[in-house]
Amino acid sequence: METVTLLQWAFDVVLGFSLLWIAWLALTSLDLFRAIVLFIAFGLLMALAWVRLDAPDVALAEAAIGAGLTGALLLAALARLESNNATKPTPEKDHQPEAHD
Repeated sequence: METVTLLQWAFDVVLGFSLLWIAWLALTSLDLFRAIVLFIAFGLLMALAWVRLDAPDVALAEAAIGAGLTGALLLAALARLESNNATKPTPEKDHQPEAHD
């Protein structure tokens, strides 16, 4: 029976470090799409952590709202941001007319 407790403890430690690692990667990512995908993965791992803490109702809410709905909204906002940037003309450098004698 002790090996089951040891395995559970080891899983919880790995889960905790994985949450910290994915959170750090999401916060330091310069690519917005990658940051959103990491945020969704963080939400799913957080739901697993809530299950391990015997809170299935909170785990379902985290998976549905935290990873699902919020992730979808962030991806839609990113797509809209990229489409607005693609249609916006880029500002050209200010050229001073050259004076000819």
